[in-house]
Amino acid sequence: MTPPKPRVRFAPSPTGYLHVGGARTALFNWLFARHEGGTLLLRIEDTDAERNRPELVEGILAGLKWLGIEWDEGPFFQSQRLEKYRAAAERLLASGAAFPCYCKPAAYTGGDAAPAANDAADAEGDDETPKAQKAAACPCRDLTAAERAAREKENIPRAIRFRAPRDGITRFDDAVFGPREVQNAEIEDFVLLRSNDLPTYQLSVVVDDIDMRITHAIRGADHLSNTPKQALLYQALGAPAPIFAHVPLILGPDRTRLSKRHGATSVGSYADEGFLPEAFRNFLALLGWSPGDDSEFMRTPDLVERFTLSGVSRTNAIFDRPKLEWFNVQYLQKPPVEELLPYVEAELKRAGLWQDTWARGEGRAWFARAVDLIRPRTRLTSDFTGWARAFFTDDFDYDPEARQKFWKDTALPALLAKLADALAALPEWNHDACDAALRALAAAEGVKAGLIINATRVAIVGRAVAPPLFETMVVLGHDRVVARLRRSLPFLSSSS
Repeated sequence: MTPPKPRVRFAPSPTGYLHVGGARTALFNWLFARHEGGTLLLRIEDTDAERNRPELVEGILAGLKWLGIEWDEGPFFQSQRLEKYRAAAERLLASGAAFPCYCKPAAYTGGDAAPAANDAADAEGDDETPKAQKAAACPCRDLTAAERAAREKENIPRAIRFRAPRDGITRFDDAVFGPREVQNAEIEDFVLLRSNDLPTYQLSVVVDDIDMRITHAIRGADHLSNTPKQALLYQALGAPAPIFAHVPLILGPDRTRLSKRHGATSVGSYADEGFLPEAFRNFLALLGWSPGDDSEFMRTPDLVERFTLSGVSRTNAIFDRPKLEWFNVQYLQKPPVEELLPYVEAELKRAGLWQDTWARGEGRAWFARAVDLIRPRTRLTSDFTGWARAFFTDDFDYDPEARQKFWKDTALPALLAKLADALAALPEWNHDACDAALRALAAAEGVKAGLIINATRVAIVGRAVAPPLFETMVVLGHDRVVARLRRSLPFLSSSS
């Protein structure tokens, strides 16, 4: 009998944007599902009304779409499934696996109040209690029927707690960390349903994973502490637990938990900066996973083909911004230029520089040549509207440092005026013709060709550093080069 295909889920909370840690968890789930021919579900864990910001749901979805993570089912919203959690809590209450708790939330560790906000906005739910105070037995677990009836008569708000076993061991296997076990005496009577009838993370995640037939729970290693409680819940609900796989945390360069103090942590911030989604995918995939060799530049189909849970490390990963930039450079330079064009087009549109004539025919061919010429010197797509702006618009400035360095010779105004005339008279416009015209002028005037080359580069693109001059001149075209040389003459005079 063929085993069923895996079903996995990514389950963010809309308490923040899609952060790097959550994006990596989503990516691992997606790679695993695609490698195994399985199914990825998207579930929004939005039961925490005090912390949720519904507008962030769209931000999370946008981040996933930018990253290229396509889910197969969902999004499902926990806020629309509250009856399922309440029904499960009542089942556990009826079976004796849970009990009503009448403690005030603030008076007891693990009370039914909503957890406090924290920096891990990309985490999937929350651990319910401070680690230092676990294993406290709730006094309500041993109330007699009469004592419970008296509290109900007084209309004291009640939560529903799980009746944690006081002896024995809870064991589970983890696909990354191996066999794990916890003394049951270390597990407190954790809350399932708060007194406001809202579920805790522990209850909702288990009910959903059972209902959605999740086979593998791939999530951050910070959830290892939740897993014994959830293993007990699966057992109490009479359902098999999924295969757990806890992936290592992502740390900053100082080896503390990645947070805002390390710079941008939102995926959207990296998209806005000009990183390419496939470069970001490649970089994220190697944060805590290895293909088994020294491969680094791996196109997405290769990642899908090679991804296995056995390649996930137990060691925390370090977020290395320079390495991310290295990946981005590789993806700007190595793939066919046609793959890059949509991203440069989007960047030009964002900056208001796009022209519709570049979308088709000869205009598209010119656009591809320009991008291909520029890309060896780029780190981010924003470079196309930064230092390379002059390729796409006549509205550009001359870099002050370039002017000071390359326009100070008093002979340059006359030289560039003569160059403009010589270029205007060329019968053919190509690399060799432009090269010959400039060098002939330099020889006739008794100056080094480099003097004219450097000054011309600043005149036609506004920068001292740009692609090779004569290739740049060919891409810009005859009319634009001549016009820009002549436009520069008043500025040259003021710089000399």
